[in-house]
Amino acid sequence: MTGQPNMPGRSPMPMPGLNLEYPMSLGTFDKYEDAQRAVDYLSDHEFPVQNCMIVGTELKQVERVTGRLTRQKVAVGGALSGAWMGLFVGLVFSLFSANTTMVTVISTVLFGVVFGLIWALIGYAATGGHRDFTSVTQVVATKYEVLCEHKLAQQAREMLARMPGHQQPYTA
Repeated sequence: MTGQPNMPGRSPMPMPGLNLEYPMSLGTFDKYEDAQRAVDYLSDHEFPVQNCMIVGTELKQVERVTGRLTRQKVAVGGALSGAWMGLFVGLVFSLFSANTTMVTVISTVLFGVVFGLIWALIGYAATGGHRDFTSVTQVVATKYEVLCEHKLAQQAREMLARMPGHQQPYTA
């Protein structure tokens, strides 16, 4: 996360535009909106905010269960997925072959339905009844830390202390 040499246990940021030289914490906030409001306040008061970044910390994975997975739902999903794949293959055949007819496209769709249905049911049977539910998963941050270049950190802290409604954030 810094431009410092690699230290044990630290890895550099993956994207060059996200690096700060020797960043210092201006504070840690419970809500992203509070961290954003702090940076926006600095921007409104002509602070060089290109020297700041908001980093989501204390990550957690949240899985929202959306429904029960049944053999019928798996079969319908597999058949629909296979139909789309068959349609795609049929349309590709029609682009590269002068002899392709509508019958060829329809037959590839039907083959795709059968293939998708069988493959989905085999996959469902292979789970042995484990994880027979559908869900969506997301990684979310529980805290947001505002970082700033070390040479501007004190100036930013002084400006934030004058922010109306400013509550002292947690410090790292």
